[in-house]
Amino acid sequence: MVSVAETFGLRTKVVLTDGLQPVGRGIGPALEARDVLAVLQCKPEAPQDLRRRAIALAGALLELAGAAPEGGGEAIATATLDGGRAWQKFQRICEAQGGMRVPPKSRQRRSLVAERSGRVHAIDNRRIARLAKLAGAPDDKAAGVDLHVAVGDPVASGQPLCTVHSEAPGELAYAFDYAAANRDIVAIRES
Repeated sequence: MVSVAETFGLRTKVVLTDGLQPVGRGIGPALEARDVLAVLQCKPEAPQDLRRRAIALAGALLELAGAAPEGGGEAIATATLDGGRAWQKFQRICEAQGGMRVPPKSRQRRSLVAERSGRVHAIDNRRIARLAKLAGAPDDKAAGVDLHVAVGDPVASGQPLCTVHSEAPGELAYAFDYAAANRDIVAIRES
């Protein structure tokens, strides 16, 4: 990608991330929007991994655009976020596009629980995305999956690992049939 961009005279910067688990807690339009709004508003419940990723990407973009010195982009991005300027700009963008909307909430919810105690070893990104899709996301804006654990977290038997959100009982049933056939979507190792 970098060499192709250079061929066209474009400057690029590679930002490597681990990709071992979803970023944030929500998978699905409304749940992801909720996470983004929490980060923009600097709420204490905001997913910190999403906040860190947003700052890293914004910092890299500021450096690439020449708006920050090399190595100084994250400090500017953090100050912009923490000072409320990012939230203010987001509100202006929303107003220009017809106004701010509250993300919808699903009518159907059901938690997928740990079958045993241990520690979260892995979260299968593809299968968790498939679970969200079977629940109705992205077509049903309120549908998706809300993660309650991250890789490395200790869990107890019966503890909710995630909540599946759906607009229709049938889609929720499809999602749970899939989860039953793929019990290691959230893999737990005994500690």
